[in-house]
Amino acid sequence: MLSSIVDPLRSLSRGDGTVQSELATRLFTHVDRLAGLIGPRPMAREATTETTVTYIERELASCGLSVEREFYPLLGRQVCNLVANRIGSGRPDEIVILGAHYDTISTTPGADDNASAVAVLIETARQLQTFAPDRTIRFVSFAAEEPPYFQTDGMGSRVHARGCRSRNEEIRAMLCLEMVGYFTDAEGSQTVPPAIPRWLRGAVPTRGDFLAAVGNLASWRLVWSFRRGFRQGTQLPLFAIALPESIPEIGLSDNSSFWEQGYPALMLTDTSFLRNPNYHLVSDTPDTLDYTRMAEVTLGVASALERLAGGERGASAP
Repeated sequence: MLSSIVDPLRSLSRGDGTVQSELATRLFTHVDRLAGLIGPRPMAREATTETTVTYIERELASCGLSVEREFYPLLGRQVCNLVANRIGSGRPDEIVILGAHYDTISTTPGADDNASAVAVLIETARQLQTFAPDRTIRFVSFAAEEPPYFQTDGMGSRVHARGCRSRNEEIRAMLCLEMVGYFTDAEGSQTVPPAIPRWLRGAVPTRGDFLAAVGNLASWRLVWSFRRGFRQGTQLPLFAIALPESIPEIGLSDNSSFWEQGYPALMLTDTSFLRNPNYHLVSDTPDTLDYTRMAEVTLGVASALERLAGGERGASAP
């Protein structure tokens, strides 16, 4: 089944495709475990949540990271974000965050939303395993992003972002992975938010073959820097833009929690329901995703993190 999903491998940024092939295989494995084996992951299902957390914790640890559970009360019990820091050697108090929520609503296996993002989070950490950052890179898998917790005090990213502010942490950038696995070359497959100004609509691609990096206006410098770094790692098309928060679609994930605290943040996304017809449905399954392009997302995000954190790379990632 795997070969039918990831082949033929299109080598966008490596000549022989070997890097993408191995990476695509690992990405599929993560998505298949989360969305296929575990299935729907709503916070109300305590056993399922623990299985999910344990899987992510184990995989991040396999990337050489020490993982901590950031507990907080929800649903009459303790739930947690997963936090792993790769401490910077030069400016350790300056932090760059890569985050992705691990929960789903109860009616979907959540392959794209948001197993795809968790998979990219894990494999980005693996790509950076031999990278010695100047700034600290923090990997966070957030609890409780989905309704009914979204934009409430129970939202995992809101808990973490408020904690960052209360500790006076210097968050230089937050990159939010939100649905990063659905791509299509079909003309007209990409729609735009209704609130996008008419003069800007012509700049939005009409095919869903790209990754979007979207920030609020205060994050425009981060948009520019991420774009430069991402394009050094992959040829996958990127649409990067800063928009006003009055366009509601740009704040529909964990990036909004960091904007609330005045931190620069981007949402990295395949644009969710603006492209993927399986959004929040039972049909959001592992076989609908493009693991070759997800591999390119991973390489691009890893390259952007190297730029944002600064530092030096050692031997090639396994």
